[in-house]
Amino acid sequence: MQQYSENVKAKYASQYESMDSRWRFLGGKQKSGNIIKLCKSLNADNIIDVGSGDGAVIDFLDKADFCPNIYSIEISESGIEKIKQRNMKSLKEVKLFDGYTIPFSDKQFKLSLCSHVVEHVEHPRTLLREIARVSEYQFFEVPIDFSFFVDKKIKHYLDYGHINIYTPSLFKFLLKSEGYEIINEDFLFTSDELIKFQFKNSPFKYWKQRFKNFLVSLTPYKKIKPSAYAVLCKHSGQNLEIL
Repeated sequence: MQQYSENVKAKYASQYESMDSRWRFLGGKQKSGNIIKLCKSLNADNIIDVGSGDGAVIDFLDKADFCPNIYSIEISESGIEKIKQRNMKSLKEVKLFDGYTIPFSDKQFKLSLCSHVVEHVEHPRTLLREIARVSEYQFFEVPIDFSFFVDKKIKHYLDYGHINIYTPSLFKFLLKSEGYEIINEDFLFTSDELIKFQFKNSPFKYWKQRFKNFLVSLTPYKKIKPSAYAVLCKHSGQNLEIL
């Protein structure tokens, strides 16, 4: 059975004890909006959020009455404590899990959410198969960290826990090769609120980033290098086949 490396697991255990709450609040606001945009038409009566972090995303979904029955699983003990402190009315259960084995039965959920998680996972295909097992539909969102010089930024991305680097096409290749069918997709750019917070001490960098995002969003390049890629899927039931 695959599992997280001990040093990685230990890092995540206390990750949310001192994280910047404002950054996570603004990120949760945008990510929840992306989920609602792509998934609202499903009218899911129960969902599971895989890798909830500190619960910022599902807290916004709770406040938006997105689903009456939300279940959460998280690898970090400190994250689970943060989730419990939010007292969400639609949260039915939150469980600690090992990062791969989802402790629920086959097709128990109408929809699985997995937002900004896969880039952290050492064995992503193992997790993707478990997510398909427990749900009818699946939502994924990943940051698009790729550049032609990404190998020069290894420490930068590892400091964020990003051990997998994707483009939208590379992530779709991973999904499709695992039997996922793409229902809808979105190419996303960091919200103005997050950019302003990120560059709060540098107005020049703030306007530079906003202008760059605006230009890219108007070109075909937005499907290659957005800030993030979100997708709604339904697993076909076919497993990975090669040769």
